[in-house]
Amino acid sequence: MNMGAFVYMLRCSDGSYYVGTTRAALEQRVAQHNAGYFGGYTAKRRPVEHVFAEEFERITDVIAAERQLKGWGRAKKEALIRGDFDRLKLLADGWSNRRRARAARALRHAPSARAQGEES
Repeated sequence: MNMGAFVYMLRCSDGSYYVGTTRAALEQRVAQHNAGYFGGYTAKRRPVEHVFAEEFERITDVIAAERQLKGWGRAKKEALIRGDFDRLKLLADGWSNRRRARAARALRHAPSARAQGEES
């Protein structure tokens, strides 16, 4: 039997979020974090509370989801935790729009190829 794996998110005692993965039962993993079994981030921010998890069949998908979630800001993580997918989409669209705006500004300020050719 092929056991799935989870990407999970914990809310730490300082209000920050921790994202991790496990093949073990989620309850067991949260208990390990709360017992200080893992050094590092959560050991100094106990107790932690499990706030989100998603199961995947393939470990490669779990790892990809973990990387994606770790790159998200607080607002996106909280929208996901609440299941507020409309807000999540707005935040994602906003990010794309900001990236496009930065790229457009960079193009406006860059010397054009024609202008460079005229200077030669």
